[in-house]
Amino acid sequence: MSPKSLQRGNLSSPTMFLLLGFSSAYGAQVTLCLCFSLIYLVTVLGNLLIVTLVWLDAHLHSPMYFFLGHLSFLDICYSSVTLPKILGDSFSPQKTISFVGCITQIYFFLCFGGSECMLLAAMAYDRYLAICHPLHYPVLMSKKMCHCLVALSWLSGSFSSLIQAFLTARLPFCGSNIINHLFCELPFLLKASCSPNAPLNKAALYALAGTIAMGSFLLTLVSYVHIIGAVLQKGAGTQRAFATCTSHLTVVSLFFGAGAIAYLVPHSSGSKEMDEVLALLYAVVTPMLNPIIYSLRNSEVKVAIRKALHRGVLQM
Repeated sequence: MSPKSLQRGNLSSPTMFLLLGFSSAYGAQVTLCLCFSLIYLVTVLGNLLIVTLVWLDAHLHSPMYFFLGHLSFLDICYSSVTLPKILGDSFSPQKTISFVGCITQIYFFLCFGGSECMLLAAMAYDRYLAICHPLHYPVLMSKKMCHCLVALSWLSGSFSSLIQAFLTARLPFCGSNIINHLFCELPFLLKASCSPNAPLNKAALYALAGTIAMGSFLLTLVSYVHIIGAVLQKGAGTQRAFATCTSHLTVVSLFFGAGAIAYLVPHSSGSKEMDEVLALLYAVVTPMLNPIIYSLRNSEVKVAIRKALHRGVLQM
């Protein structure tokens, strides 16, 4: 099916979108496919390792690692929404996606992304309680509280993304069924819509996404303001405890920083290639880096990895 035939369809209710990915040159497609395959393999194996370690190692059965295990599971889901489709399109002459598939991809992308925002805020709150209220920490961050925070993260991400996907599905599209991006992402579908109420729809959709993203970011920021204040007041003992926050701070900076640049900077001000690089940074690269960051900067995770490797060698 050619792009022209796609555009001649029922444009107000499209059944198919055409995605404009990276260069169509064969050599470039082979290189990109190999890179994306390697990234996806590292993402799945690295995060699966973290999930397995948290599940099996008794020394990691604490709230901090309970949240880390869920973060790793979220990262596997988050990257699986986009990367398999990008890989499948690498050698496809027509990078098409159905309308239903596009809305479904938007739903899960926003769901896992919003849930990760909330989970990162819950992890910051956990570190705040551990450092600022160490005596009451076991009571305040009980197993029940941990499960409630994780459930809240999933529910808030699911509910917000459901409303956004529903509103997006009701937008009229005319003039073109072409999405100038690697995958279905909300700003690019809004750009392709011809709704006379486009500014209002865009405001409503961004308000929902912003509530989750900005709300969780502000909660994380407030937690770390209190943590830094406690570190400056209480001295060396608290500074050692603050070392457990460095991995989380790195992940938060990568995730929120890339997402903020991609969503807050007007897309007309940048090139198509820049939009794609930013999208890959927060949708593909960050989930791959998270297990590497936590394993390299966390002594307990490194000990758990060495123990697992030692048990594997002994069994062999």
